[in-house]
Amino acid sequence: MGLLAFLKTQFVLHLLVGFVFVVSGLVINFVQLCTLALWPVSKQLYRRLNCRLAYSLWSQLVMLLEWWSCTECTLFTDQATVERFGKEHAVIILNHNFEIDFLCGWTMCERFGVLGSSKVLAKKELLYVPLIGWTWYFLEIVFCKRKWEEDRDTVIEGLKRLSDYPEYMWFLLYCEGTRFTETKHRVSMEVAAAKGLPVLKYHLLPRTKGFTTAVKCLRGTVAAVYDVTLNFRGNKNPSLLGILYGKKYEADMCVRRQMLRVTPWDDALQEMYNQKGMFPGEQFKPARRPWTLLNFLSWATILLSPLFSFVLGVFASGSPLLILTFLGFVGAASFGVRRLIGVTEIEKGSSYGNQEFKKKE
Repeated sequence: MGLLAFLKTQFVLHLLVGFVFVVSGLVINFVQLCTLALWPVSKQLYRRLNCRLAYSLWSQLVMLLEWWSCTECTLFTDQATVERFGKEHAVIILNHNFEIDFLCGWTMCERFGVLGSSKVLAKKELLYVPLIGWTWYFLEIVFCKRKWEEDRDTVIEGLKRLSDYPEYMWFLLYCEGTRFTETKHRVSMEVAAAKGLPVLKYHLLPRTKGFTTAVKCLRGTVAAVYDVTLNFRGNKNPSLLGILYGKKYEADMCVRRQMLRVTPWDDALQEMYNQKGMFPGEQFKPARRPWTLLNFLSWATILLSPLFSFVLGVFASGSPLLILTFLGFVGAASFGVRRLIGVTEIEKGSSYGNQEFKKKE
């Protein structure tokens, strides 16, 4: 193991990265709060500013994928589709099998200039997660309880508000509604068999209400649907903790651009990947851009200098009470960062899908 690889595994460095992300995120959230005053004056200026503020936060996570772990992302698509990336509003549907599938989606958003303006249909619980939910709130992200009778009006109203969004946006939807697990898949296929629907080997039964509503509300704004299937070479199952430890992964993303219509899951595509280790189509490796790294280094320079001065002052004081208080704060901070990472872990995901598939759609 080289020196750099060794350093990436050290808890102290993880804590410093987490410190930069959390503190910069709180600063960004405060600035976002201040921008609310712009909404009555210029809604579009408010939106443009918040796209850039969100970019400054999300790009730190993308930096971990691209520059810290050096994970590679390969696109399988055609040249005509690549040329449209970042130049049109689009709905993205993505399989939800991995802990870092959202991060692979974000790295593509970043490389084509739509990271700050990317949208998602998110579960309402995330609204109350510091940094993530708060930033999404200012970005006009649509939150739902995943109970259609209660969500219908909220979702429709939120989607229609985005019809005049000034920046090109990619609206991400997980049509399966929850992450794939063997338990959820078994329950889902029991429902499919009972309803006479095709049995899927690699996907959960799609929950189409969110997708059809998004397409209907954004018709005239969104130009196309990007049907995306994500896999990792070597049958790897990457995690955000793995990325933090500097593990390198190789992600393959098959992107098919289609007109606005319901797109069924394609088990044959997944079967081909499992057999051949690659998707059909031309291969593209969009170059990573320096902005994510420069953004993180800027925040690190601003925030770590006073932190180091403060730590030196604490230990130079020789006060046991002050030192113990500081160490307690470090422990609490590490716990908080670990909880934020836990939001992405599959085994700690919601139980949505285990029993919900048994209820009438």
